[in-house]
Amino acid sequence: MSDIKQTIAQRGEQYGDFTDTAITAQKMKGLLFDDVPDDFYTPRQREALEMICTKLARISTGNNPSYEDNWRDIAGYAVLGGNLTEVDDGTRNCTSGQ
Repeated sequence: MSDIKQTIAQRGEQYGDFTDTAITAQKMKGLLFDDVPDDFYTPRQREALEMICTKLARISTGNNPSYEDNWRDIAGYAVLGGNLTEVDDGTRNCTSGQ
């Protein structure tokens, strides 16, 4: 159990109070999901958007908005949610309709 407490303490130092982060993330998710039909987003898109909201909340409530992992995670979830692929010439294609 002390390992879990240590992990929670470390995350708190980086991301701020969990309750503050949760409140902020839930507000953002409400803006994205409350006024659209349940089937508006694919499950993949919805999950990616939820994770992006969590990462944005961590940035806004945490102690270091420049913490690179948050920004990388957001970029990764955007790629996954948009079902984006990179082609050989470096351009991006969106295959979200697939």
